[in-house]
Amino acid sequence: MAPDFRLLALNPGSTTSKIAVFAGDKLLLEEKIEHKAEDLRVFEKATDQYEYRLKMIRDALAAAKIDLNTLDAVVGRGGLLKPLPGGTFRVNKQMVDDLLYRPAVDHASNLGAVIAYHLSQKLGIPAFIVDPVVVDEYDEVARISGYPGIQRQSRSHALNMKAVAHKVARDRGRAYRDLRLVVAHLGSGFSISVHVGGRMIDTTNPNDEGPFSIERGGDLPVTLLLPLIYEKFRAGWSLERLQALFIRESGLYAYMGTKDLREVEARAREGDQEAALILEAMSYQVAKAIGAMATVAAGRLDGIILTGGVAHSRRITDDITRRVNFIAPVLVIPGEEELSALAQGALRVLRGEEEAREY
Repeated sequence: MAPDFRLLALNPGSTTSKIAVFAGDKLLLEEKIEHKAEDLRVFEKATDQYEYRLKMIRDALAAAKIDLNTLDAVVGRGGLLKPLPGGTFRVNKQMVDDLLYRPAVDHASNLGAVIAYHLSQKLGIPAFIVDPVVVDEYDEVARISGYPGIQRQSRSHALNMKAVAHKVARDRGRAYRDLRLVVAHLGSGFSISVHVGGRMIDTTNPNDEGPFSIERGGDLPVTLLLPLIYEKFRAGWSLERLQALFIRESGLYAYMGTKDLREVEARAREGDQEAALILEAMSYQVAKAIGAMATVAAGRLDGIILTGGVAHSRRITDDITRRVNFIAPVLVIPGEEELSALAQGALRVLRGEEEAREY
């Protein structure tokens, strides 16, 4: 019987810090710490919030009567590091320095490893990150974009996609490396990925390509997009404002004026033809992207997995399944259990099921 290693999992977001304590697979505590906008406003960069968030996490654990000295490891959400292969990485000083002083992008997720490392050093236990958004396991052919100097980047919801792939493998009594899967993460952004030989060898970058999602534009026609960008620049828009338009204010939100999928589904049920069309188009584009990723695996797949928050919608998952189940069986695993996924990655190392990677 596997030992019940006790783990603290940390997932810092833009305005929250989510924490959980596990004893093996058993969840002992889960809490979402809310951070007030006025408290965060005083910090110039997300990583400047380190001491502030660490204190709130310590206070929350103390209030829940969690003795930190009983922990066997701490695992944090991976930040925006250099491109890395998938897996569980030990957090070391070099990783912390890169996140504090040389991150690819300033984001609250960079604090996951930093806080984990601080706690682990005090407690004398290991700290890990698992499958950060920068997981890059592309074959070289997948990097080619179509224009020299612009290379496709592997950025995705790797943590959840890898976690559900491992779950399916475990449920089937097989190794993840032995399965050939397409995994579609459907959240506020969509990532469609293909997994072969234990590697995620291609994925749509949710900010740049693939289907439109709840708030992101996905693939857009370049020759029609350029005049729009030109006009916005002439009107005084900054590059940052334009980027926000396409990754925060596009997709379902731009068409329907809301990011609440349930509201749009209700409107469609009540006879709103535009709502019905946009929902169908979103499913259609996801199915098309799944088909494209299936060709990367030469059409030989063991399964297609639909996951993420949008996978709770039967309307969406049924429509996608109808279009792609001729390729392979479709499994729906809704939700995005990031804290559990972090814990499972650390447990695989602690149980000797895989080796921790060194940064």
